[in-house]
Amino acid sequence: MLPDLDELYKEVILDHYRNPRNSKRLEDPQVKAHGFNPFCGDEVDLQLRLNGDGAVHEVGFQGRGCSISQASASMLTEELKGKTLEQAEAVRQLFRRMMMGEKLTSDEMESLSSLTVLSGVRQFPVRIKCALLAFSALEDGIKEYRGGKK
Repeated sequence: MLPDLDELYKEVILDHYRNPRNSKRLEDPQVKAHGFNPFCGDEVDLQLRLNGDGAVHEVGFQGRGCSISQASASMLTEELKGKTLEQAEAVRQLFRRMMMGEKLTSDEMESLSSLTVLSGVRQFPVRIKCALLAFSALEDGIKEYRGGKK
């Protein structure tokens, strides 16, 4: 990664950490999940409210932990708005693949939008779990939601 680009990415991450988007608790969400990393203590609570078409209408999160875990959660909440659960799951899978070092196509990278900023975290393998925490919580929340719908 180019030094100037690396600095820009750091700034975006710090901005989301210092000024988290959607940092609120939603009452009566259809999808909710708690993510916890026992190795470092990072936590994320995620809530989604869906509209009649099954798309994410409102999203909120609360958390505590390092700048990467909290910025990642903030960025994820921005990305989820307006997406169906299937689209949210596709974003989660692509993001995980990117973080695991898989080569994504340019279309796949483009579909991750601003989340690509977090690709630089791969340079620090111990921090990858920090970036994935909210995404793992999302996966758990969607599974629980689908399991509860009969």
